[in-house]
Amino acid sequence: MAFNPKSSLALLLKAPMRPGTVQWIGWRPERRGEIIAADEAHLSPEVGLIGDHYQGRSGNRHLTLIGEEDINAIASFLGVSVLPHRLRRNVVTVGINLLALKDKRFRLGEAVLEYTGECHPCSRMEETFGVGGYNAVRGHGGITARVITGGRFRVGDRLIAERDKTSEA
Repeated sequence: MAFNPKSSLALLLKAPMRPGTVQWIGWRPERRGEIIAADEAHLSPEVGLIGDHYQGRSGNRHLTLIGEEDINAIASFLGVSVLPHRLRRNVVTVGINLLALKDKRFRLGEAVLEYTGECHPCSRMEETFGVGGYNAVRGHGGITARVITGGRFRVGDRLIAERDKTSEA
């Protein structure tokens, strides 16, 4: 559904965002392997997250991100504590609604990324959390992104949405 690009809604969708902060970083060297948590990671436009088993695959899923706020919601739905590695995402942020990055590029440490979609839960969520695991993650699974400009990022770095050039016109 198209709407007027000068409408109030369009202007709000392009409004500046407060930055978030990286809380946790992890990757899996092999499919179904254990997550390696780290204080820093490196991104490449050619392969994505260096060391991750998805490395070199589809450019639309170089990195997965989830908000700590979404992890808290999932934990509330399940009635248990949820640790980041159990959700199989690469980055946990705090203080930013990741879905608001739709159609935007953003900076993560030295790297620039672009939102490519929502990160929907997989069937592993039932294995991991038991009955209801899949549905607890629905709508709270975070986002996927592709790397535009590579570089290093660390726990504590800011996630900053780039200013929309069309809103300056």
